[in-house]
Amino acid sequence: MLDAYLIQAVVIQMLFAVDRLQWGELRAHFADEVHIDYTSLFGGDAQTMSADALLGQWRGLLPGFDATQHMTGPVVITSSDANTAVAETHVRAYHHIGTDTWMIAGHYTMRIVRNGGVWKIASIRLDVYRQEGNTKLPALAMERAKTHPRP
Repeated sequence: MLDAYLIQAVVIQMLFAVDRLQWGELRAHFADEVHIDYTSLFGGDAQTMSADALLGQWRGLLPGFDATQHMTGPVVITSSDANTAVAETHVRAYHHIGTDTWMIAGHYTMRIVRNGGVWKIASIRLDVYRQEGNTKLPALAMERAKTHPRP
């Protein structure tokens, strides 16, 4: 039961850290290498990269928004053993610049691995159900992150 709680907590705490731009805490929730699949949102190919490279990409985007908020449903563990688990949750991710909003409604599937006794995210897949609002905000946020990022 404790492992189930810890697995669910790593998903929720990671998303809280994203919204607060808490890079050190965010890094602590990831395995050293992470498989990322945001193809349903951005196209392209899924890729495996270091957690530091992933956070580097996010640092080039997320601080350009005035605010973000990732709201999840319950985190459900769909499979697990002693050292790996799959956690899933619905998500609505709101991204704001001024009065413009870009919202993504979708579903996260994350593989969580036990690393040194601590559960860490080893893969993330986002399946997008729909988007609403200004879909040009990510490009604007990347430009803003270069010149005047949110602290």
